[in-house]
Amino acid sequence: MKSAVLFIVVLSLFTACSTGPGANSNDQANANVEAPKTKYPPVGSTISQAVNRHLDGSEIKIEDHKGKVVLLNLWATWCGPCREEIPHLIEMQEKYRDKGFEVIGLDVDPESKEDIEKFVAEMKINYIIGWAHEDLTVEVMRKNQMSGIPQTILINREGQLTGIFRGGGGNVIAKMKQTVAKIVNE
Repeated sequence: MKSAVLFIVVLSLFTACSTGPGANSNDQANANVEAPKTKYPPVGSTISQAVNRHLDGSEIKIEDHKGKVVLLNLWATWCGPCREEIPHLIEMQEKYRDKGFEVIGLDVDPESKEDIEKFVAEMKINYIIGWAHEDLTVEVMRKNQMSGIPQTILINREGQLTGIFRGGGGNVIAKMKQTVAKIVNE
């Protein structure tokens, strides 16, 4: 049953993520970005307590990063818009690292450790990388009301959802950077 659900999730991601020309078709002003203006909802236990796997085999749990601002990014090596936003994630990690900010990139595809390590080295990724637990992936997609990647959520120091970023493209990346700067400096 789990493998069937994972297959459906991966198939929907593959369908929704383009690597060819026009990969930025998700680049729609505010249609793909939400940033609540008032009180923020909790991120929820399905996301915060899911046991994700780090490349080194250790566990990654979002709740273990409480007290930090966490930018949780769902991606895959074959996703063009994911590749486009990675340099920006690297930049934010470097810029805000000393302010208690962490990017966590979780691959939603069952790609091999070797393929991901090669990709990380090629892209010079400086943030936490691992594989997303199926329950976390499904819950992020439910919250974001989108089944494709990239998908990113911003979690403040109190464990509250403070930003939702759907798809890729310049407008989404700009809004993500603006929201991260605001939350990190609160």
